Amino acid sequence: MAQTFPLPVLGFVAFSGTGKTTLLSQLIPALRARGVRCAVIKHSHHDFEIDKPGKDSHRLRQAGADQVILASPHRVFWVREGDGQREPRLADLVARLDRSAIDLVLVEGFRSEPIAKIEVHRPSLGTPLLCATDGGIIALACDVPPNPAVELPLLPLNDAPAVAEFVSAWLTQQ
Repeated sequence: MAQTFPLPVLGFVAFSGTGKTTLLSQLIPALRARGVRCAVIKHSHHDFEIDKPGKDSHRLRQAGADQVILASPHRVFWVREGDGQREPRLADLVARLDRSAIDLVLVEGFRSEPIAKIEVHRPSLGTPLLCATDGGIIALACDVPPNPAVELPLLPLNDAPAVAEFVSAWLTQQ
């Protein structure tokens, strides 16, 4: 079932607007406090710009470069143009990471990938539970318990340290 990667990969999945990014932005500092170095790969269905129009990297990409790397002592930024049709493969994205600098890859989205996942769920939104059809979901982070109950660990959505404790325990088993 689960895809094999050179380091632990844990997905966070939910319907749009449920709070995946909010949870991850609170979870990352809680994991860092536990000594866990994280990378994040986020999927988007939308076109987006990262480099600013008028800046060198943007100008070079607009000129036709298929890939641009901007590097400084502060950060390295890599952009690869897609064809607008095919989704990037998660395995290819993970392979680009500097494995020596991270302990865990957190993935937002990529819902159909065969990886371990935590579902973010808010019953008040009326969306169906993904864990009902996805055997890769290992826990449910929710603001209130779902009805009917599920046979998964329930994590308090608004308590990042508690979610970090679960993720840390999962990480030690990988």
